[in-house]
Amino acid sequence: MSTVMLNGAPISIGGRFPHVGDTAHSFMLVDTNLQDVALSKYWGQRKLIAVVPSLDAAIGLNIARQLEKLGYELSNTVIMTVSVDTPYALARIAEAEGFRKIELMSTLRGRDFHKDYGVMITDVPLSGLMTTALFVLDTNDMVLYAELVSELMNEPRYEAAMEILNPPQVEPKGEE
Repeated sequence: MSTVMLNGAPISIGGRFPHVGDTAHSFMLVDTNLQDVALSKYWGQRKLIAVVPSLDAAIGLNIARQLEKLGYELSNTVIMTVSVDTPYALARIAEAEGFRKIELMSTLRGRDFHKDYGVMITDVPLSGLMTTALFVLDTNDMVLYAELVSELMNEPRYEAAMEILNPPQVEPKGEE
């Protein structure tokens, strides 16, 4: 069991957090159209997955907005924000925000995600929600980056994930 902070107070997190080099656990989430979506749908694409407590919370919406901006810098990459919000709420938010680059996913029928990705808050009154985390998976679902954000209300380190997805180009040495 892990611990993160909420405004300086510790909260317990259950499940097994994936580590770099692990193969990501399969999942079944629900999109804004109430359709089940499996991780396997994105085979052959890189994945940037943000986990947030809720998109109705300022932290969740800030993360989604930031990922939407980053989406314009990425190719062959699906960007997902996963929360416990209902698909109806996610559809409302997606439309209001004009999200085009990110997919909003609900754990409505995929509660195993909480445990399989080690983001399950176990302490009352927040039990049932997920803590903030960020993952990068390669085209074969291997974990390239995994961040369990130490303070629930903080944003993840986007730049670290982006360095993996868009590594700096090294200029070839020219002949003299």
